[in-house]
Amino acid sequence: MRGRRKILALPLIGLVAGALALASASAQQPPFPSKPIRMLFGFAAGGSGDLAARLLADVATRTLGQQVIVENRTGANGMIAAEGAARSAPDGHTVLFCTTGNMTIITELPGASLPINPATELMPLGQLLRSTFGLVVGKDSPYKSVADLIAAARAKPGQLSFATPGIGSVQHLSSELLAQKLGLKLVHVPYRGSAAAMPDLISGRTDFSITNLGDTMTQIRSGQLRLLGLGDPLGKRFFPDTPMIADVAPGFQTYAWFGLCGPTGLPPDIVRRWEQAVKAATEDPHVIQRLLDFGLVPEFADSAALGRTMDENRRNYREVIRAAGIKAE
Repeated sequence: MRGRRKILALPLIGLVAGALALASASAQQPPFPSKPIRMLFGFAAGGSGDLAARLLADVATRTLGQQVIVENRTGANGMIAAEGAARSAPDGHTVLFCTTGNMTIITELPGASLPINPATELMPLGQLLRSTFGLVVGKDSPYKSVADLIAAARAKPGQLSFATPGIGSVQHLSSELLAQKLGLKLVHVPYRGSAAAMPDLISGRTDFSITNLGDTMTQIRSGQLRLLGLGDPLGKRFFPDTPMIADVAPGFQTYAWFGLCGPTGLPPDIVRRWEQAVKAATEDPHVIQRLLDFGLVPEFADSAALGRTMDENRRNYREVIRAAGIKAE
């Protein structure tokens, strides 16, 4: 009996020592947040995404009680910023203002050389907004409706062109999805960003674009572009009389989202704090109005819900990419 007691006591001593060590380490860790926070964003300042990041940073500064600073780390389709966030300590002090593209599309593109895997090395913290999409043509375009454009594409296979800000963008995959649903043959004309595509789209050198309303709202309202159809019901908030693309392409839907991500392994209590900060931003009257001014719709989703959206996006985009034979360049 004595021998048995000694054998049983040894593991118990080890467990107690381990628990004390964990408690000591936890006690030494300062509460979050204990210093200024960096919010990395992978695209240039001045766009609608940058505006949204800065609005969120302002609310998070008040909510968390520490300064949140937006850092624009451009390049590699947002992956430089994504890598910076993924490689940071999982303590909540470095986060990524993440997007549909750099979290769900790039992981599915064959040939993409990625410094990290966003699907496994970054985790969702909360969704801030959805960016609504629509099909636009130049002001002098002969096409007065989505049905007109589809009829022309069927009559002239391989002749109608669509403009996008680049290969593998949401805009690119949206038009490929439309083509696949309706059996159309279209010509893709990629540009270096949305701004670069705008002159040719307005002038009619490219026939159409399915793009986010945030980047085209000014041109639509000024009459330089004509909006023929909406890709997402949330677009009705801005253009209630515009029909849905799905009216002539059943099942068609496209949109993008912006939210917050962090390095995998963030403790649950820190995730909750960031969820609360993102939710507070979607309820702030100033933030709501500023986002709506840019064609963006505040829409909160917690970490788990954004994770499900990411999984669904990856499945859907994977199918479109494979069917179209798209590869990273």
